Amino acid sequence: MASSCRSHYGLSSIERTRILIDKRYDAMPDNEAQHFIAPYKGQVDSIMSPVAGSIDHYMAAHRPESDLSNLLADILVWGAGKFNEKADFAVYNIGGIRAGFAKGKVTYGDVLDVAPFENKICLLTLSGEKVMELFQNIAAVKGEGVSHGVQLVITRDGKLKSALLNGKEIDLKADYRISTLDYLAQGNDKLDAFKAKTNMFSPQDKENDVRFIIMDYFREKAKQGEVVNSKVEGRITIE
Repeated sequence: MASSCRSHYGLSSIERTRILIDKRYDAMPDNEAQHFIAPYKGQVDSIMSPVAGSIDHYMAAHRPESDLSNLLADILVWGAGKFNEKADFAVYNIGGIRAGFAKGKVTYGDVLDVAPFENKICLLTLSGEKVMELFQNIAAVKGEGVSHGVQLVITRDGKLKSALLNGKEIDLKADYRISTLDYLAQGNDKLDAFKAKTNMFSPQDKENDVRFIIMDYFREKAKQGEVVNSKVEGRITIE
């Protein structure tokens, strides 16, 4: 009796496809869906639509180096100043960058698309020896977002060939202050060197979510009449 209840179904194949969501769907609006959404649209738009600043050109993230990952790492260095900290450099994981910025105005919704997680800014200290290990970790994944002044040369098979910070070799006996995300500070995304951190400071207040620091950066630039810009400048190269 027990054997007769067994399922004889088995998975025979798997197929996948991609559905492109574009303006074609605007030509055939679903009236019922629009009616359902209408009470919420005004509230959502009021939160997502405010403009924080503007950006010079379309930016997306990719390895080994990109204009967007460079920008976000530089913002982490800038954000450290809010806590009277001076970071020697910053690391922002490319896997955590979930969208790009279109040229022009940047809204809260745009920033939320790029940085959707509840990650907080984190300041920590690593020895020079562990900094080199961190750069080896970054080489192994073929690049992450690093701030201005970092110059890494990695091989095609993911080995660190050379590392400079502000034109100088890493002092293995010195300590370096690093600005990053609390998620990475735990050694996630294969950045194991962060597990050796000391003197960690990671304020957990909501306003210290990285997305709000990004917005503050855009607002500050807007106050100064500046359009945000960033470019690939040879921070990470593959040979």
